[in-house]
Amino acid sequence: MEKEKVEELRAFVSYIKSNPSTIDNPSLSFFKDYLLSIGARMPTESIPRSPKAEQDYGDSEDEIVESDIELEGELVESENDPLPQIGDVTKDVTEEDRDTAQMHKSKANEAQSEGNLEEAVNQLTMAILLNPTSAILYATRASVFVKMKKPNAAIVDANRALEINPDSAKGYKSRGMAKAMLGKWEEAASDLHLAAKLDYDEEINAVLKKVEPNVHKIEEHRRKYEHLRKEREMKKAQAERQRRRAEAEAAYRSAKKETESSESIPSASNSSSAFQDGKVIVVLSQYDLKTRLNAASNASRLSVLYFTATWCGPCRVMAPLFEKLAQKHPQIVFLKLDIDQLSSVAQEWNVTSVPTFFFVKNGKTVDTVRGADRNGLERSIALHAK
Repeated sequence: MEKEKVEELRAFVSYIKSNPSTIDNPSLSFFKDYLLSIGARMPTESIPRSPKAEQDYGDSEDEIVESDIELEGELVESENDPLPQIGDVTKDVTEEDRDTAQMHKSKANEAQSEGNLEEAVNQLTMAILLNPTSAILYATRASVFVKMKKPNAAIVDANRALEINPDSAKGYKSRGMAKAMLGKWEEAASDLHLAAKLDYDEEINAVLKKVEPNVHKIEEHRRKYEHLRKEREMKKAQAERQRRRAEAEAAYRSAKKETESSESIPSASNSSSAFQDGKVIVVLSQYDLKTRLNAASNASRLSVLYFTATWCGPCRVMAPLFEKLAQKHPQIVFLKLDIDQLSSVAQEWNVTSVPTFFFVKNGKTVDTVRGADRNGLERSIALHAK
């Protein structure tokens, strides 16, 4: 084997040792498959997190346990009684039916005034069976169920009243009071405010005075824990950034060390090792990039610099295309640079987002493509490869 090839292989193996995660690069899948075929073990984690990042990251994983809210008010246990009769909604109601239903409603009012709520429900039920299209009958029976502390039945009747008449103040009032009994404070407040808007009375105001303090406590509790969750996510993101920065710094130090050893850097005079026709070359350092660009310029070749990052989704989309273009245009030098490992190079080239592609010919930048623009990349290569 040629001495230059051996030196190039030695530099590659040395780089892989310092940056084990590189073996997961799709372009090296053939090499990884070979290593696995001879029993090699793949690294589970390339570079350990810094202790500080590890600690912060672990802390951010702690689950937030919400405390109980101390709410005021006496709740009513949900009743398991059969649901109240609602009548046949398709019934053709006659004038006689309406008159008779009104008579039963009057008897229900008398029964309520005497404190006989069961009789009031019975009279209202007969009225509803005669006139099942009357919203006021359902709303009135709902109000009786509220007094009997039967919130589920009251909600059923209130819903029916509001289906018939969406502006039924009594329907909203009865449903709001029933939901307050069940501890559904926010829903209760919403219904009671609508009822007050449609037809204000002192009873609605009295119930709201009991309901609204609980609503405010619930809202404050929700805001508090939403803020804590946002803080947790921010800490998690910060820890992840610290981890990536630590990995990038470790990779950069390793690459710099390899560069200084001079074994991993191809000379400008050795065009075969500088170009690697038909392949994407991973740039290891600023000096490595300069050497390869000089070699390309001396040979009057076009160079395409691909700035990328391991965490970049669009970069992963463009990577296979970049590999194919390298195979399709062996006379072009395709260079790949990780902005986390070569942050100073990225800064020098004013890279503000990834992926970014620079086209360099005879030492000058002749074109730039930003973002995952497949068509733009192919057009620029076709234009400048001539």
